[in-house]
Amino acid sequence: MSDEWEVYALKYAERNERTRSDSFIMDDDHVSPHPMDYFIWLLKNGNQSIVVDTGYDREEAERRDRALIHHPADLLEGLGVSSTGVQTVILTHLHYDHAGDLKSYPNAMLHLQAAEMAYATGPCMCHDHMRMPFTGEHICDAVLALYSGRVDFAEGVREIAPGVETHLVGGHSRGLQAVRVKTRRGWVVLASDTAHYYENFQKQKPFPIVVDMENVLRGYRKLYDLGDSANHIIPGHDPLVRTFYPSLKSEDDSIVVLHADPKSEIA
Repeated sequence: MSDEWEVYALKYAERNERTRSDSFIMDDDHVSPHPMDYFIWLLKNGNQSIVVDTGYDREEAERRDRALIHHPADLLEGLGVSSTGVQTVILTHLHYDHAGDLKSYPNAMLHLQAAEMAYATGPCMCHDHMRMPFTGEHICDAVLALYSGRVDFAEGVREIAPGVETHLVGGHSRGLQAVRVKTRRGWVVLASDTAHYYENFQKQKPFPIVVDMENVLRGYRKLYDLGDSANHIIPGHDPLVRTFYPSLKSEDDSIVVLHADPKSEIA
């Protein structure tokens, strides 16, 4: 089997009522609209599928008053991938919008940085501000998976499969990891929340949810080191991803093809 993968970004939700103050700490414009997309990612290589993050479910959407355009697992079904049959899930971190639907993957091994589980279950969660991006039920689901033998911890760099690597970054969350994927156009980096938007890493403007600012800024440099070029870095929440990359279906831009060349130069 080749070590080159197909990579798809699947948009399952959006928040359009945000402003730039919600996205950047160091920015002179605080009031202009700045929408956010929510993605999970699918890696395919022949019959092998790897899901990166799970998104959140309808219960979480109601809990946080968040819109849900598609249940993330339904988008996978549309690509012929059943969440119950998925054997490998990479969790970039345990925030609600990345690990909020673990129940849909009862047979998957979860790949997670050890630092993230320690952070999400440790003393920092005594503080409301630090706890805000997490949901207790999701962390309990992760612990239950651990006790059923379905969590594989990394401490730094880990090869998940030939052509798929995870790299500890931290910063936004203690155990945040980026995913490096070999594709026909070279090494693509799924930044997840290492950079929510292109502007975060292009202009060194941190996102406001931070546990370690130094690691956030180092993470921007790491993205450039991991990808074959700036055009190979995929931010975790930027609607521009759907502008730069071709849609899988011409009538619907909710799924875009990241192993394809971008339609225009990004950086």
